[in-house]
Amino acid sequence: MFKIEKADRIKELPPYLFATIDKMKAEQIAKGVDVIDLSIGDPDIPTPPNIIAKMKKTVEDKKNHRYPSYEGMLEFRRAVSNWYKRRFNVYLDPVTEVLSLIGSKEGIAHIPLAFVNPGDIVLVPSPGYPVYSIGTKFAGGTPYFMPLLRDNNFLPDLEKVPEDVARRSKLLFVNYPNNPTAAVADTDFFRDLIGFAKKYNIIICHDAPYTEVYYNADKPISFLEVDGAKEVGMEFHSLSKTYNMTGWRIGFAVGNANVLEGLGQIKTNIDSGLFQAIQEAGIEALEGDQSPVEEMRRTYLERRDALINGLMEVGLKPEVPKASFYLWVPVPDGHTSTTFCAHLLNKAGIVTTPGSGFGEAGEGYIRMALTVSKDRIIEGVERLKKVGI
Repeated sequence: MFKIEKADRIKELPPYLFATIDKMKAEQIAKGVDVIDLSIGDPDIPTPPNIIAKMKKTVEDKKNHRYPSYEGMLEFRRAVSNWYKRRFNVYLDPVTEVLSLIGSKEGIAHIPLAFVNPGDIVLVPSPGYPVYSIGTKFAGGTPYFMPLLRDNNFLPDLEKVPEDVARRSKLLFVNYPNNPTAAVADTDFFRDLIGFAKKYNIIICHDAPYTEVYYNADKPISFLEVDGAKEVGMEFHSLSKTYNMTGWRIGFAVGNANVLEGLGQIKTNIDSGLFQAIQEAGIEALEGDQSPVEEMRRTYLERRDALINGLMEVGLKPEVPKASFYLWVPVPDGHTSTTFCAHLLNKAGIVTTPGSGFGEAGEGYIRMALTVSKDRIIEGVERLKKVGI
């Protein structure tokens, strides 16, 4: 009998967190439950109309119908460079220090293939985006998890990384503003990170898709703003969250030219370039009217405050985020993150994400995303009041 057997790397993977949540949600919908989905960070706000208009125009241009370059159109990379200069006062050479990506997830998953040999260690935050560790395992590397704890403002304590682990490490992933904790990092942390990277010869990979979702005058900073950052690492960014373009799959990597060259070699061999019409729409996003971004921040602020106030009324004590569109909420006594998520889904029809799904250090929390309307958030709060926690 013919037998299909998956590779060990697939067999050893846990079920992908968000696919599991989708299945749970579908089961409730099939039962007729009106589900309020606060689980996955997929913005419900539509892509700004000027970006859509640009896409409609450029998709008809026959020059965009052929294979695109792997590294991305120079015009798009210039737009990225100009945006970084305006937003962070960071200069990037658009030729060597900017690389287009089919969404930042692609780059995050592929960069270990460029730098990690079997047996090498990659330092990964816990809780953290699952792709950091999955990409590491696919490259034959070993993730070493750095716990993000409330006592340390959800920053990794670099001094607690064992010396022998640090010396065997090739990459270190960080992510600020953070998913799932919503924590932010400051210049002092990034300065310490750069010193750590130089001491142990570790490439820093900063995942920064949420820098433009913030709630006060203190804008989140780029890792590349700090002296020495470009010597030791790079930054992933995306148009998904800033311009509500998650389905468009457009992102970029910036920073150290040698690091980007390695990532580019992986793309050349196993990936492809980004559809040029989307890159032209990306140029419009970066260089066009920015008022929709301001409106987006006001919308998330209203939702954030409505959900925080409601959660506090029912006895929960969420962290108040300065950035990102997530709330990191401690679970009540008597629950694990998984049992509390199940309670909210089965009793109130509210879908959330268990903190344990982001890593061992995420146990004791759930994540809620502000990606439904304020009215739906208020309705969710009313359901919570009725069923209790």
